[in-house]
Amino acid sequence: MALKSDAIRYGSVARTMHWVTAVAILAMVGSGLAAEGASGEPGAVNILRFHAVTGVAVLALTLLRILWWVFADRRPAETAATPRWQARAAHAVHYALYIVVILLGGSGIATIVLSGAGEVLVGASTGPLPEFEGIVPRGPHGLFAWLLIGLVALHVAAAAYHQVVLKDRLLGRMGLGRA
Repeated sequence: MALKSDAIRYGSVARTMHWVTAVAILAMVGSGLAAEGASGEPGAVNILRFHAVTGVAVLALTLLRILWWVFADRRPAETAATPRWQARAAHAVHYALYIVVILLGGSGIATIVLSGAGEVLVGASTGPLPEFEGIVPRGPHGLFAWLLIGLVALHVAAAAYHQVVLKDRLLGRMGLGRA
């Protein structure tokens, strides 16, 4: 398996970053929802700690992916059967995913910094977590999270459509079956 992408499939670096990011996003969304539900409970610190670390990892991987695409690799060509509108929609969703992840990371970091929760999360303080509701970036962080969930659902639905309805083996480009 080549490190870089060719005309048909994504390379191993792009595939690895994609699937690790996908799993981390699922963990981040799950832990974010769990943290919201555990607000004020003793276990909330550990949930939020996991969420913050996973969120920073997703942000770092996303920035690394962007740098990889800009400086080191190119995406495979569109399949001949893909209508132009569909290719444009796919690119728009991918760019939106990158932008939303960056906004989520920024708003999450800003929420932690402005709330003072960083000291509790790194163990420098044993006090309870502060209230996040009055922290300005907290509101957009929640909205971006729901937007990310919607974009991921759209991305997965499009991949399933290609695999099940069109049967064009598009998922083979990302290492799931033959391309």
